[in-house]
Amino acid sequence: MAYDALPDPAGAGAVDDLVERLRLLKVWAGDPSYGTILSRVNEAWTAAGRPASELTRRSTVADCFRPGRRRLNTDLIMAVVSALHPEPDYVDRWRQALRTVTGESEAVAQVRVRDSLPQDLPGFTGREVELERLRREPVCLIEGMAGVGKTQLAVHAGHLLGPFERVLFVNLRGFHPDPAQPPAGPAAVLDGFLRLLGVPSQRIPRTPAGRAELFRELLSGVRGLVVLDNADSEEQVRPLLPGPDCLTLITSRRRLPVGTPLEVDVFTPGEAATFLAAATGDAPAAPDPEALGRIAERCGRLPLALSLLAGHITSLPGWTLADHADRLDDRHRDRRLDTGVELALDLSYRHLPPEQQRLLRLAALHPGQEFDAYAVAALAGIEPPDARRMLEQLGRDHLLQPAAAGRYVLHDLVRAYAVTRTRDEDPPRARRAALTRLFDFYVATTTAATNVVYPDEAYRRRERATAGPPGPDLPSLESAVAWLEAERHSILAVAAHTATQGWPGHTVTLAEELYRYLAGGHPGDALTLFTHAVNAARERGDPAEQALVVLHLGFTHLLLGHLEEAAEHFRQSLGLMRETGDVGGQARVLYNLSMVDQRTGKNAAAAEQLRQALELYRRAGDPVGEGNGLCALSIALDRMGQFAEAADLARQSLEQAVARGSVHGQAYALIVLGDIETRTGCLADAGEHLRQALTLYGQLGNTASEANVLDSLGLLHTRMGKPDEAAGFHEQSLRINHELGSTIGEMWALNGLGEAAQEARRPEEALAHHTAALGLADEASDYLQEARAHAGLGRARQALGDVAQARDHYERALAIYTECDAPEAGAIHALLTTA
Repeated sequence: MAYDALPDPAGAGAVDDLVERLRLLKVWAGDPSYGTILSRVNEAWTAAGRPASELTRRSTVADCFRPGRRRLNTDLIMAVVSALHPEPDYVDRWRQALRTVTGESEAVAQVRVRDSLPQDLPGFTGREVELERLRREPVCLIEGMAGVGKTQLAVHAGHLLGPFERVLFVNLRGFHPDPAQPPAGPAAVLDGFLRLLGVPSQRIPRTPAGRAELFRELLSGVRGLVVLDNADSEEQVRPLLPGPDCLTLITSRRRLPVGTPLEVDVFTPGEAATFLAAATGDAPAAPDPEALGRIAERCGRLPLALSLLAGHITSLPGWTLADHADRLDDRHRDRRLDTGVELALDLSYRHLPPEQQRLLRLAALHPGQEFDAYAVAALAGIEPPDARRMLEQLGRDHLLQPAAAGRYVLHDLVRAYAVTRTRDEDPPRARRAALTRLFDFYVATTTAATNVVYPDEAYRRRERATAGPPGPDLPSLESAVAWLEAERHSILAVAAHTATQGWPGHTVTLAEELYRYLAGGHPGDALTLFTHAVNAARERGDPAEQALVVLHLGFTHLLLGHLEEAAEHFRQSLGLMRETGDVGGQARVLYNLSMVDQRTGKNAAAAEQLRQALELYRRAGDPVGEGNGLCALSIALDRMGQFAEAADLARQSLEQAVARGSVHGQAYALIVLGDIETRTGCLADAGEHLRQALTLYGQLGNTASEANVLDSLGLLHTRMGKPDEAAGFHEQSLRINHELGSTIGEMWALNGLGEAAQEARRPEEALAHHTAALGLADEASDYLQEARAHAGLGRARQALGDVAQARDHYERALAIYTECDAPEAGAIHALLTTA
């Protein structure tokens, strides 16, 4: 069987599209078996110097062709493509398509929703007919050209028609000028809406259809307002419709087959004159209806253009309205500008002092959606106070919009205009120099922030020049964490840009600096960043860089429960570390490989790897690694029932962390020690140590580890005979892990909830929680949590009188615990004898 046309990966818009093209490529190549493809891939990797431990398996190759995947193994996909059609240009097209699809799938899932309307526009003018229509229609599509005032009309109508019991607002990014900001995915929007409606994380359905159904159910009978701003397509909007009891306002530049259409045109002559008169106030020397009319017509009576002109008029109080009208006529003749917005922008721009013109042009180059004075100062090569002053003036001129305190955004049309101006007026070398200064600023300030948050790990970071344009002072842990959180989205946008547009070194450095911070609370963002960093490091051809970012990418997969991908990346990193002779790096990889073994119940193998890692950490003079290794070995021994040695190792790690002043090291050792104390019945000590760990992780802003401590506190309270308090801790942990996308954390919390319910004599509830945990454990190949779920199901079935099913679950749990040499095997064996 053969497929005539060679599939083009460039047209793929999503993961499933790319998988379908891979399936077609397989057919085009003669439809070889998965075994044949496996042989070709492993032969190529062996020839390239990969050790046998890093080779792949048939099932992993087959998974590449399976639709419905949320993520792709980039290395393996590229190897499969090369095995099927090893033509260099074609392979490069696949590499670019993978970068595009991976980045877009992550960007689609990032969206901000609000439970309130934006501020109403002071002095809103006209639109009486449109407002009357909006009063009568439950679902209305406000359509019209860019700049016609669709969003302001929807917001004004919302304020006018309220109050509402519930308000939901989202910018769907349907027409953002930056390709790195694609339209928001409806599943992500629904996730945000449901959270605002008070749905706990564990109750949010995983499928888009399930989320849409629950969304409609919650708003049934509720007088609510849903504003879907800047919509792109029917497919994006349809799942977000709440039902007939809510008013739904949709804005779009397109005619969509959703709701009752309301076409919004430019202002009428009377509305335009009224708007200008109100917006300019007493700025002109005297009212002049004829000049107002000329200005309005020259601006095409477009609200955005009129708003920009109003700002220009108020800044020149000595000019008459006729002067402004004449000036507009001159600009139109000189530049042959056809649209009102471009004419208004051009006039406002030409009126600016040269330094403000340059600032506006360069601000439009920023890859992120918003920026502050420090970032713009870096772009322009000026001092932050001067940048702040100019930004405030541009805001008064309506060329910038405030986003938050000290932060600004550019309207899509203003950004597009400014980008055109910088391409016309700033030579490529100057634009590149401006962006380099911006990227240097983010690298330097990120480095400064992470040195404050993780001071004991500063020695691990590779020596590099960290000087850059001036950034904010970050004297405290709180200020550093606040800066990292405020700039997180901008840094991710910068990393994506630098990875693909010629600054790969900046991408790698940002990834290395942000590794600990993102992994601790934003693993989805970490996955995006480290994927970019791996591609950037390969482009640079530095094996030491590649080894480190591949290690970090593997750790992110581990956090998200992607054990197979994690292990594969760790093995790749280990080979590179050995190639470069990085002893400390080899220790870190062995440490992480032991985490995979622990998740799959291979505690003895994990312990052996950790002993090797500890020896290497000591040879490398890495006290942080040694402390982490002691904790990890303690966990492995604890799971094997060697409690005394495990507790001793945890105490050693804690003492070392205190001696070197490591907040993170102390928190890690405290949670490990607290867990051992819970299992051995030292409950008072466990409570004290776990609460100390929770406080420290809160100071660090490490949300993922906070969730782990909350889960441990839940287990402690179950052991104390306080199941309701235990359930509260587990529910908090479950919510956080769901928000972080951590399958591992979710399954732990669900099993904990099941055990708390069983302790409270609620076996039906326990059954539901353990069943959910079992599904996640099976998906993540976490054998110990799978055994724990079976044990819980056995107890619940036994309490309900279903002895046969109880024995079946006990036997499955016993088999896993016995294979893993886990101490729980004895307890399960005892339960089997009584069931």
